[in-house]
Amino acid sequence: MNHTMTARDRIARQMEDPALLRLHRALSRLKSVVTVMNTGAHPDDEQNGLLAFLRLGLGMRVVVACSTRGEGGQNILGPERGAALGVLRTREMEAAAARIDADVVWLGFGPGDPVHDFGFSKTGEGTLARWGEERLLERLVRAYRSECPDIVIPTFLDVPGQHGHHRAMTRAARRAIALAADPAAFPDHLAEGLRPWQVAKFYLPAWSGGGATYDDELPPPKATLRVQAAGRDPATGAAWDHIGEWSRYYHASQAMGQWRDVPRDGWDLHLEGGAPEAAITEDLPASLGDLAALPGAPPALSVAADAIGAAIAAFPAADRILPALLQADRALQEAEADSAYPHRHRVTRKRIEVQAALFEAAGVTIRAWPEPALLPAGGQGRIGWHVAGDRPVTLRAVLPDGVTGGEAGPTGLTVTAAPDAPFSQPFMPGWEARGGNHGTFLSAEMVLEDRTIRRRVDLDGPLQIVPARTLQVEPDAFVLRLADPPAALDLRFRGPVPDLTLPPGVTLDGTRLHLTGPTAPGLHDLAPRLDGRPAMRMTTAAYPHVGRLAYLEPAALRLLALDLALPDARIGYVGGGGDRVGLWLGRMGLDVTALDDLAADADLSRFDTIVIGIVAFGTRPDLAAAVPALHRFVEGGGHLVTLYQRPDQGWAADKVPSRRLVVGTPSLRWRVTDPAAPVTVLEPDHMLLTGPNRIGPDDWAGWDKERGIYFAADWDSAYTPLLAVSDDGEAPLKGALISGRIGKGRHTHVSLVLHHQLDRLVPGVFRLLANLVQPAG
Repeated sequence: MNHTMTARDRIARQMEDPALLRLHRALSRLKSVVTVMNTGAHPDDEQNGLLAFLRLGLGMRVVVACSTRGEGGQNILGPERGAALGVLRTREMEAAAARIDADVVWLGFGPGDPVHDFGFSKTGEGTLARWGEERLLERLVRAYRSECPDIVIPTFLDVPGQHGHHRAMTRAARRAIALAADPAAFPDHLAEGLRPWQVAKFYLPAWSGGGATYDDELPPPKATLRVQAAGRDPATGAAWDHIGEWSRYYHASQAMGQWRDVPRDGWDLHLEGGAPEAAITEDLPASLGDLAALPGAPPALSVAADAIGAAIAAFPAADRILPALLQADRALQEAEADSAYPHRHRVTRKRIEVQAALFEAAGVTIRAWPEPALLPAGGQGRIGWHVAGDRPVTLRAVLPDGVTGGEAGPTGLTVTAAPDAPFSQPFMPGWEARGGNHGTFLSAEMVLEDRTIRRRVDLDGPLQIVPARTLQVEPDAFVLRLADPPAALDLRFRGPVPDLTLPPGVTLDGTRLHLTGPTAPGLHDLAPRLDGRPAMRMTTAAYPHVGRLAYLEPAALRLLALDLALPDARIGYVGGGGDRVGLWLGRMGLDVTALDDLAADADLSRFDTIVIGIVAFGTRPDLAAAVPALHRFVEGGGHLVTLYQRPDQGWAADKVPSRRLVVGTPSLRWRVTDPAAPVTVLEPDHMLLTGPNRIGPDDWAGWDKERGIYFAADWDSAYTPLLAVSDDGEAPLKGALISGRIGKGRHTHVSLVLHHQLDRLVPGVFRLLANLVQPAG
C-alpha cells in the first residue's frame, strides 16, 4: 500500500480546513484560561457534546485523558484486532479530538503495557489489579501536574453494573487529585520539573451510564449544575451537540456518531463537596481579565485581556486582528517574565495560542508531508512543504532519534534514517491540537513588526521509521492433526526467506516446511529472524476517516499440533464482524466456502452447515433478506451455527433465529469475563460435545480474555442449554451454548468467544469448533 498522500487526499484535506474557520477557532481559544479534563477508559468514552461546548462555546482548553487504546474491543470496519485495532482507535481518537480542538493524554500504551484494554471487566478492583493501581495513579497524577486541569469530569460513575474499566478510571481520577497536590507523592515528578497541582473542581456526571450494555445499579448523584449549551457555533451554525457528534463520527470502528433532529442542549453535573452553582466557572478565574483582577497580577495582563477582546470582536477583519494580537503578545511576554507568578502557566499557554492565531490572521497556511510516509531504516526520504501567504516564513523540521535532515530548501528537505534508527512507536503518550505530534513536525517562525512568532505544524500523515526488510508469511500458523502422516507445508514469503528456529522433525526447503516425523503436541513458535534480529511484519490499512495506517509487530510462524478429528461436512461461512473463523476452518482442513452475498431465494442445500460470524447481522445488510433462506436450510436438514450477535444490531429475537432466542441485555449481565471461569457441562452426552472430539476439562484450559459475551437469556423450548458458566460469585448462566432440533435440521447458538481463542491458538477451541460444525445429525 502506498502511504504517500494522493492528490485526492490533499484536496479533501484542504476542503475540510477553510481559513476563516481556522482563524475563528484560533481566536476562540483566547477567551478562557480554564483547562478541563474529561477522563475515560477507551477511545469514544468522552462526552463530546459537552466538550464541544466547553471548548468552542466557552473557549476552555479541553484535555481527554484515556487509559487504553481500545485494543480489546470490536471493529465493525475491518479485520484489525488487538494492537492493530489499538492503532486504528488511537488515530480515531486523535481525529475526534481535532474536530473539537481538544488535546489527548494517554495513560496506557497498547497491549504490551500493563494498562491496556484486556476486554470486559465487571469491577473496578479487578481492573486495577490487572493494570496496577499505583501505576495508573502515577500516570494520572503526572497528567494532572503536566496539564494543570482546573476541572476534572469523568464520563462514567463508579457504581455496580458499570464497566470495570470505567469504574477504575473514575476511582483513580478522584484519588489522583489529592496525590497531585501532595509534594511527597511521586517525588520523581518534581525532579523532572513538574510541580504539585491542585485540581479545583471534581464533577461526576449526574446522568446514568446505563443502556444496552450497562445498567448502573445506583442512581446518579443529584445535579448541582446544569451546563446549558445556549446558542450555536457562530462559525458553522451547528448546535454544540451536533459538533459533538461530528467528533464521535470519527469513532467509526465502534459505530459511533448519531444524528439527532433535536440536539441535546444541556448536561447535568454533580460537584463533589460543593453547593449548587450557576456556572461551571464559578469561583474560578475564567479569563485573562479575571486573572488581571486578582491581587498580585502583572499589570500587563489587563493590556493583554483588552487586546484579545479587541481581536475577537474584529473577526473576520484580519487587518484589525493582527495589531490587536501583536499587542497581546507583547503584554503576555511581559507578564510571563514574572517567574514567581502562580498563574504563569496560563500566561505561557495563552501566548502560544496567540502566536498560533497570528499565523492564521496573517494569512499563512503551511502544509507539510513525508515522502515516503514509511521510511526504512538506512533509507532516505524527504519532507516536503508548501507555504501559502505573502510573509516570509522559516521552517525547521523536528525529527525523531536516528533521523537526520539535510539543508532546508523552499520546498522541503532530505531526511536520512540511520540503519539502526529506532522503529516508530505506534502508541505515543499524547496528542495536541496545536501541533507537534507523532515525533516529526515542523517548527515555523515569522517576524511581524518587532515580534518573532512561532508555531508547530504537523505533517499531513505521520512519518514512520520501519525496518528495511519486513516479513509477511502466509499462512502464519498451521494446525496439524497428530493422526495425519508427515507432510509438506507450503509457505509464501513476501520478502526474504528468514532464519527459522525449527522443532525436531521439521526441516525447511526453500518455502516448504517438511514434517519428517511426528510433531510433538503443543504450540511451536518458529521465531523468524531477519538481519540478525526478530523479523517484523507490517500491517497496513486505509480508512477514509483516519487515512492510511501502518502497524509493526513481530512476525510469527507457528505450528499447533493437537489431537483433532474433523467431521465430514461442507461448510458455508458468512463473515462480517471481522473475525477469522472462516480462515481457521480452512486451516483445520475442513471444506469451507465464504458466502459473500445472500438473498431470500438463496439455495443453501449444497452445504451441511452454515456458520454465521460474530455480529454479522449488524454488519451484513444482505443477512436480513436472507433469513427465509436460512430458515429453509434448517427446516430442510441443515445445521445453522450462529456465533454471538448483538441484540441491538440486527438480531430480532422472534424473526432471525429459527425459533425465538433472546440475547440478553444489558450485556454486562449476560457475559462471563473470567477466561478461566469453571465450565459445567449440562449435557455431557450431547452430540456436539462427544463427536468427533470428546470435549473434556482440558479443552476449557488456556482461554484468553473472557469466556463469552452476549449470552442468550431466553429461548424456545426447542433449544437445549449445554453449558453453565459464570464469573465468581454470580449465578450460573446457561446461554453460552444452546442447540436445538428444528424440523429436519438444527440451530446452534454460540456465545463463547471462539474467534479470539482461535487467533490465540487455544487447542481445545479447535476441537470444540470441529464438533460445532458437524452436520445436523
